Amino acid sequence: MSDPSDFLDNSPGAKTPGRSLAKLRAALSSANSDEELQLLIKEVGEDPRIGAQQLANRARGLIQARAAERNRMADLLFLRDELVEGGVRGIAGIDEVGVGPLAGSVVAAAVILPEDFALEGLNDSKKVPKARRERLAAEIREVAIGIGIGELTSEEIDQRGIYQAALEAMRRAVASLQRVAEVGHLLVDARTVPGVDLPQTPIIRGDSKDASIAAASIVAKVYRDAQMAALGVRYPAYGFERHMGYGTAEHVAALKEYGPCPIHRRSFAPVEEAERLHGGSRES
Repeated sequence: MSDPSDFLDNSPGAKTPGRSLAKLRAALSSANSDEELQLLIKEVGEDPRIGAQQLANRARGLIQARAAERNRMADLLFLRDELVEGGVRGIAGIDEVGVGPLAGSVVAAAVILPEDFALEGLNDSKKVPKARRERLAAEIREVAIGIGIGELTSEEIDQRGIYQAALEAMRRAVASLQRVAEVGHLLVDARTVPGVDLPQTPIIRGDSKDASIAAASIVAKVYRDAQMAALGVRYPAYGFERHMGYGTAEHVAALKEYGPCPIHRRSFAPVEEAERLHGGSRES
């Protein structure tokens, strides 16, 4: 069906439109570079159709958005690039997930990215929608020089306390990484990893400021989410596949009704209270 705006005054002296709006929209959708977008803007520069000018504005917006994303990625890679320029190799980002939930493991990831790495949309895992997060995790695993995972179970969390458990998960992630790649420096989200004889740089809110830490947060989050989804099948009463063990209203209500299951953290107050009410213990 033709676009009505394709039919303009074609009398002598009138400006002749170029490609149909449908074809211009297709060109905009398939443009993979700023150069292609600039050519499209130039093509419709004097096109009198309102739809054509709207497409030109969208193309300009895309160019600006891509420039902003390039600048953001440059900022995310700034510290790592400085270390590389100083001769450091094997720079690993470290982050953990699962400190707050009432159930499940705490998981840490250690990731070494290649020096020429660039991945559009990389960010702190909490800021990335689930579908994109899973896509990014797959792409990170495909290009990473090395990835290490460390985790502690709910029982270990109860024994150590969650703060020490998170640090130990990070240590295990680095140890796992060292088995597959040479590690020269650690960039860590807000902490220093204990028991590791490597230079480290803790970065406050590092998962939003450094690409390697952001990559680690993505990998750890997707790994733990998959784990919790599987546990949701094993323990269907709690809805783990929906809330990943966090203390949502749904989860707390299930705890009160059924009591804790084996993967709940008994050292966390809501679980401790539910266990007291049910007089339960860990069962497989």
